[in-house]
Amino acid sequence: MSQGAAGNPTVAMIEAAFAHHNLHWRYVNMEVTPAELGVAVRGAKAMGFRGFNCSLPHKVAVIPHLDGLGESAAVMGAVNCVVRRGEKFIGENTDGKGFLKSLNTAIDPKGKSVVLFGAGGAARAIAVELALAGIQRLTLVNRSETRGGELVELLRNKLKLDTQLVVWKGDYSIPTGTDIVINGTSIGLYAPEARLALDLHTLKQGMVVADVVFSPVRTRLLEDAAARGCRDIDGLGMLVNQGVVGVQYWTGLNPDPEVMRKALAAAMGV
Repeated sequence: MSQGAAGNPTVAMIEAAFAHHNLHWRYVNMEVTPAELGVAVRGAKAMGFRGFNCSLPHKVAVIPHLDGLGESAAVMGAVNCVVRRGEKFIGENTDGKGFLKSLNTAIDPKGKSVVLFGAGGAARAIAVELALAGIQRLTLVNRSETRGGELVELLRNKLKLDTQLVVWKGDYSIPTGTDIVINGTSIGLYAPEARLALDLHTLKQGMVVADVVFSPVRTRLLEDAAARGCRDIDGLGMLVNQGVVGVQYWTGLNPDPEVMRKALAAAMGV
């Protein structure tokens, strides 16, 4: 396997899955410059790679070098996982799929009302997968009206999702009837005391509250949500399940997520 510029924790997680399932495969970091991207993709295909991950700045630039796109990758216009299917390299995006797999351990999002903070890469991937999973409505809360508006238009036009944009100013109050609340921003990453601008009194018992932040695993948002009787989902699960989906794509096997989570947590020191 070849990966863009990701770090060793991902390598440790994927290789732990290969070892657990007795696969004599390797997952290797390879730095590829933008100028050599096309050559690298053709080389990977020629050498029989089953696929590879790619990170920034290649997530969009890799598309012209592929033979096709999966459904969510086509909607997002971004690829982070390439899979060999027959003689073709197909671009997929596992960012949102990993989140959705993690979310499904707590709740089936179909028909649910969701509040999502953020409109960056992670939030965009999550929003698309939630729409494809059949949520009823999405409220997007974002500080930039322009960036938020672009995502709302994509969801409305391409996926026909009932979507509302709220420009984020001050503490946001979660609307009554919301089932799922998601922090799709980097607020709290490596900052245990960082606070999401949210009126905690509007978090109600039984709501599912998820955070994409993986370090610390127990963010302030998750601790506050748990204290109010919410079901919480940490960001480490999203990372693990992205890896799970990738291994499934490449090998056809269903890897053990606990083996992968332990390896990831150990490599990250969390």
